[in-house]
Amino acid sequence: MDGFWPVPDALTYLAGSWRVERSVRDLASGDEGAFSGTTVFSRLKDDGLPDTGLLHEESGTFVWQGVGRPAERTLRFLPGATPGTVDVRFADGRPFHDLDLTSGRHIADHPCSADLYRGEFTVRDEDHWRTVWRVRGPAKDLVLTTDYARVDPGYAREG
Repeated sequence: MDGFWPVPDALTYLAGSWRVERSVRDLASGDEGAFSGTTVFSRLKDDGLPDTGLLHEESGTFVWQGVGRPAERTLRFLPGATPGTVDVRFADGRPFHDLDLTSGRHIADHPCSADLYRGEFTVRDEDHWRTVWRVRGPAKDLVLTTDYARVDPGYAREG
């Protein structure tokens, strides 16, 4: 790909269901794992108020050292400080990172104890995007690469 696909409104772009394939490499040990599943971004409503963002629900199977286990996570994608951007939070409301896809590419940092997570988000086209998280610190030396493919192509263009 020669460039990135700009996204004027990240919440609109992300809404819907995505097929997820993630590779996990431990650079210290050489171990590798994989996650396969789905992520659904559904409208998040709070106490009868208008839409307040998206609920990100990911579920699937994570295979590490040949053993597969169910895995899931939930995040909240809320409207960001500027139009079209996102404030990503953990399910309990703690801040995770910001997200601005208006250029089709974004870098975000998240400190976790003594480790630093640095994420690169790239949009390939209207139905494909990728995240690459590089995790460095005393406890971790990882690369997590996740590819997302829209389950229902054209979903974001409708409405």
